[in-house]
Amino acid sequence: MIEKWTMTLPKLTGRKPRTVYVYVPDLAEEDPDARFPVLYMFDGHNVFFDEDATYGKSWGMKEFMDESGTPMIIVAVDCNHSPNNGRLSEYSPYTFEDEKLGYIRGRGKLTMDWFVHSLKPVIDRKYPTLPDRLNTFIAGSSMGGLMSLYAVLQYNEVYSRAACLSPSLWFATRKLDKLVRDAELSPDTVIYMDYGSREMGNHENMRRQFAAVVSRLLEKNVWLTSRIVPNGDHCEACWEEQIPFFINTLLYTRN
Repeated sequence: MIEKWTMTLPKLTGRKPRTVYVYVPDLAEEDPDARFPVLYMFDGHNVFFDEDATYGKSWGMKEFMDESGTPMIIVAVDCNHSPNNGRLSEYSPYTFEDEKLGYIRGRGKLTMDWFVHSLKPVIDRKYPTLPDRLNTFIAGSSMGGLMSLYAVLQYNEVYSRAACLSPSLWFATRKLDKLVRDAELSPDTVIYMDYGSREMGNHENMRRQFAAVVSRLLEKNVWLTSRIVPNGDHCEACWEEQIPFFINTLLYTRN
């Protein structure tokens, strides 16, 4: 079952409504006492339905969850569709300038504060969640992958596990390195991070930066799964193919 409703992000887009998609396993109806871990996801319009997806192709998360019987609630929030780089601004922890994009004001902290202090309490109140840190995960791709990494590092008291698909590690590299280096992480933190072999050439020195972040994460002693996806591209169809890998990682070692 997927429910769709809206919330506002006052500090980001005022009263303009934002769609929230919530997937609830069928088991919730069969067993009213059942409680589930929660996976929060970025770019919610691309997660479940092709008709809502930016390029007409979603991740197909509902089909995977239904067919696999994975006992998990998924909360996917629509991104900012403003043509004035609204998504980049909300999904960037850091302010930066780019030759093609221009000046991007990083509002990632405001975005995550909303996820933690506004969205999560609503989800825990309305749905049969396991609200503790060990059962709260986050995932995304591209800028959403970067935000997932940022979330598990900066908000580690809230999120214990993250899946970072094709994360945008190509800018603010020094700030990102400092974030990883300074992060105070619980030893049970789990991170999945991948990058497609075909997309490595999209940004200069991407392979080197991916390796640098992986190396720094290993120094933090997190439980890390890192992959270079064979023939992987920067698109929803490729990220859909990685669902079994990152879901298995998020739920690994759990009873």
